[in-house]
Amino acid sequence: MTHHMARLDHVVLWVADPVAAAGFYERMLGLEPLRVVEFTAGEVSFPSVRVNEETILDLAPHTFAEHMPVLPGTADSAGHPVNHICLCLPSDAFDALRARLAEHAVPMTDIGHDSFGARGKAPRNFYFRDPDGNVVEARHYD
Repeated sequence: MTHHMARLDHVVLWVADPVAAAGFYERMLGLEPLRVVEFTAGEVSFPSVRVNEETILDLAPHTFAEHMPVLPGTADSAGHPVNHICLCLPSDAFDALRARLAEHAVPMTDIGHDSFGARGKAPRNFYFRDPDGNVVEARHYD
């Protein structure tokens, strides 16, 4: 990837309890929580979790939607969920995630095969929901 190409910086997920959501993403996916202490202290509007060195997921409380500046004609869009986010993992981490989700009785789909994504076809993928109903796809390419 060249330095002048666009990269995904962050995705905002709407959640009921940002601290609980950060805990879920840390426990299930091993994502590093960011700004949770500051959020709890009322110093920042929302916490985040780090996906990698370039990308984070912001965990915005539903109440935050009413304070978001909106573009003309998009007032109804704040707070609407995205279809899903997809996280790419190494194959061993993919298997470990699936085992952790099963251990915690998190419902998930069967494993799919050859799903197209940013790196071509992924040999395996599956979907699950976080505690707020956001759909997460996990996949691996190796």
